[in-house]
Amino acid sequence: QVQLEESGGGLVQAGGSLRLSCAASGRTFSRYTMAWFRQAPGKEREFVAAISWIGGGTDYGDSVKGRFTISRDNAKNTVYLQMNSLKPEDTAVYYCAATSKTGIYYRRYDYNYWGQGTQVTVSS
Repeated sequence: QVQLEESGGGLVQAGGSLRLSCAASGRTFSRYTMAWFRQAPGKEREFVAAISWIGGGTDYGDSVKGRFTISRDNAKNTVYLQMNSLKPEDTAVYYCAATSKTGIYYRRYDYNYWGQGTQVTVSS
């Protein structure tokens, strides 16, 4: 069982940066693939980034490539999302997710643990 809690959201101007954190409970955090999704009002939940527990491989959604970076600190049971060059269209609730499957997954249905989400608002 894994419990996830996001933090670090807030209001930022376009072009600014934020770093989201996701603290996980559980002794086997290092063996979970971790991901960030986001959901804007009236839209589907969208894949943002993921980091595998094997080899630390990462992948990103097309809309955030080159601007966002996902990382993890297994000693702290925490995964991060560094968001740079933020745009108003990045405004959404950001969710942390975890799966014990090996590899990178892009569908929300592949993740069986979710946090409550943290709001990110980018003003123009």
